[in-house]
Amino acid sequence: MPVLLSRRSFMIGTALAGASAVSACTSVPVPGPVAANLPAAPPPAEPAPAEPDYEKIYAAVEDEGYAVPAIPFKKVDGRFLRQIVNDPTGEAPGTVVVDTAEKFLYFVLRNGKAVRYGVGLGRQGYSWKGRAVVQWKRKWPKWTPPDAMIGRDPSLERWRQGMPPGLTNPLGSRALYIFQDGVDTLYRIHGSPEWRSIGTSASSGCVRMFNQDVMDLYIRVPGKTPLLVI
Repeated sequence: MPVLLSRRSFMIGTALAGASAVSACTSVPVPGPVAANLPAAPPPAEPAPAEPDYEKIYAAVEDEGYAVPAIPFKKVDGRFLRQIVNDPTGEAPGTVVVDTAEKFLYFVLRNGKAVRYGVGLGRQGYSWKGRAVVQWKRKWPKWTPPDAMIGRDPSLERWRQGMPPGLTNPLGSRALYIFQDGVDTLYRIHGSPEWRSIGTSASSGCVRMFNQDVMDLYIRVPGKTPLLVI
């Protein structure tokens, strides 16, 4: 004998069947006391900062027809190798800061960071401090020793009109010329073939950098870049 379903039973069955059909296509989360009490997932760990690839940074390079030798960076105090650091200067992005006490040069980036380079300082490197601008810059510059230097070392007389660019030129692969109020300060930031002098006080010169580092700085620094020497 057929079983007659009440209208109420029929409606409940139809609703359950519909719910099963829907659940086959979509996933609807159902909150419950167990799920609510689960501990929150820990935040993802910050990735460790990548170590600079110094093999690449200080590799030998061909530039403007000159073969710049590699820097034996493993023989250099790691503090004086190029690296991104938290900016300690407080200067505006795009500023060059030379810290003569620590022998660091900073190029200030955005977001509180800076590129830090090691430098070597000669007598002229300590002789001037203050604010100025990078008036202009040169690739493979000619070097002209000042009269006072020629007086101390007469062998430099032959370069009174300028020493041609090259791998032995004291200004190295690049030079940045510093002016204050439109006047040449005679202060220079430049490359050096003497990689051992970086991080030290030298007998002469201004602010020396590894040739590879001053080439990197040259790209970052346009004319009229503000500079602070402290």
